[in-house]
Amino acid sequence: MPKVTVYSTQNCPYCRMVKAFLDRQGVKYMSFDVGTDKEQAKKMIEVSGQYGVPVVTVDDEVIVGFDVRRLTELFGKEDGGDLYDVLIIGAGPAGLTAGVYCARKMLKTVIVSENIGGQAIESWAIENYMGYRMVTGDDLMRKFEEQARENNIRLELDRVLTLDRTGNDFLANTFTGLGIRARSVILAQGKHPKSLGIEGEGRYLGRGLSVCATCDGPLFRDKIVAVVGAGNSALQTALEMSRIAKEVHLIVRSTLKCDESYTKRYESVKNIITHMNATISKLQGNNVLTGITIKDRSSGKETDLVLDGVFLQIGWIPNTDFLEGLVNMNDDKEVIIDIDCKTSVPGIFAAGDVTNIKTKQIITAAGEGAKAALSAHEYLTG
Repeated sequence: MPKVTVYSTQNCPYCRMVKAFLDRQGVKYMSFDVGTDKEQAKKMIEVSGQYGVPVVTVDDEVIVGFDVRRLTELFGKEDGGDLYDVLIIGAGPAGLTAGVYCARKMLKTVIVSENIGGQAIESWAIENYMGYRMVTGDDLMRKFEEQARENNIRLELDRVLTLDRTGNDFLANTFTGLGIRARSVILAQGKHPKSLGIEGEGRYLGRGLSVCATCDGPLFRDKIVAVVGAGNSALQTALEMSRIAKEVHLIVRSTLKCDESYTKRYESVKNIITHMNATISKLQGNNVLTGITIKDRSSGKETDLVLDGVFLQIGWIPNTDFLEGLVNMNDDKEVIIDIDCKTSVPGIFAAGDVTNIKTKQIITAAGEGAKAALSAHEYLTG
């Protein structure tokens, strides 16, 4: 057996998924928490050049992030199953809730998702989900996952590349080569983070530039960081990082667009420096990010900031590329649904942030997932 090492942080959901994948495949590995172990953090950076987790080493090979395809190539995969009643794409609040409701209706169900928890797992603290005064996104989604697994639902960590109708059924082809057939489909694959769209962005991702503060935040203890964004996620990230980092620069494109509860807390924090009406015009550094240039949108004046890390919280884009030409979408590439979560194609339903519903919240996504499952059951039973 190869020597496998996993470098992770305590609150990183993608790290947990890597370990769950290896456990499922019966792979033995060593695990180090680089958020608390400075020596192992230094070793991880030396080996991979990364300031982001997870990092997996398999003998001399370095795997950055939760790379499902490479891990599957190394450690094997399950074959595609028989015909399913329902294929659910996505395992966030909408997808996992849909899975539980489908299972309760005795529908043979498979969930295919790149991760478990979707956008919710990146929330530092959730204070508006009924039944909890406060819960982290990772903890809440772990409860969702436990309930889904208790209902004997097949869960594949994979990415759907194509979805087509074949006769009366649907066929999904995945990143790792699975072909999954189902009588109905529930789309619940959510969204992915927006990028800055400036030169060098890809080069610095994981090397000072991060889209998951809950994953990478502990690596920037006592350092200087920036948070880009103006909404609840950006303010929450700035507040949490202010407890970890020495100094936090909050870069806001126009004005703050967050709940008053976040604003009140933010105004009392001394080590958050806010740059209003500003954008990042340049990323600086060689192998790792060492600074940024911000531009005042009114005057055009540019200012250089020396820092160690940047966390992006600038919005999300629907994961709907593989649906082009299959279902109707709006100008924002969100799937258009009716009140019963039906799309323009009979047998395909959708729920959560991937749809055109106005409210993008965990609690509404879960409710829409339940509705989609009940509509799928009605469709299948005639």
